[in-house]
Amino acid sequence: MSSATQFTQTEARVRGVLAEVLAGKVLPEQITVDADMVQELGLDSLQAIQFLLRVEDEFDVELDYETLSLDHLRSVRYFTAEVLGRLVGEK
Repeated sequence: MSSATQFTQTEARVRGVLAEVLAGKVLPEQITVDADMVQELGLDSLQAIQFLLRVEDEFDVELDYETLSLDHLRSVRYFTAEVLGRLVGEK
């Protein structure tokens, strides 16, 4: 699988998890890759924690909460790159 395909598939899964956490306020296909999860989509602190935990479950990865910051939630694209880095790093 090409890295572009893997990124696109991972990005779609991240958008799906985000849409679930936002409790149906937005559909996965309505979430743009550059949308700010906090400012534009209204992800609050509790939802952010739920999102991170669900991403860990969805991708079977452990996120490093000591290095993870609010900046990682600035866009789906940026966060997807972080998740993909974890997935590739574990292989």
